[in-house]
Amino acid sequence: MVGKQGRVTGKIGPGLVGEVMVPVRGGVEAFYAHPTVPDEEFSVGTIVIVVDYFPPRTVYVARALV
Repeated sequence: MVGKQGRVTGKIGPGLVGEVMVPVRGGVEAFYAHPTVPDEEFSVGTIVIVVDYFPPRTVYVARALV
């Protein structure tokens, strides 16, 4: 899971629990998402990288260098 790219589908930011869609097992699944840097915000459509994963459905993400 760590290192996979995903797309933000629910705004991520301070005080918010966002959502990202990440390719998993041949499909795409939704995960609750938080920023790795507490003050950072990601709008819908932003491509991010999973930095940390807490089963079953929580990830911490950083902006992908595209």
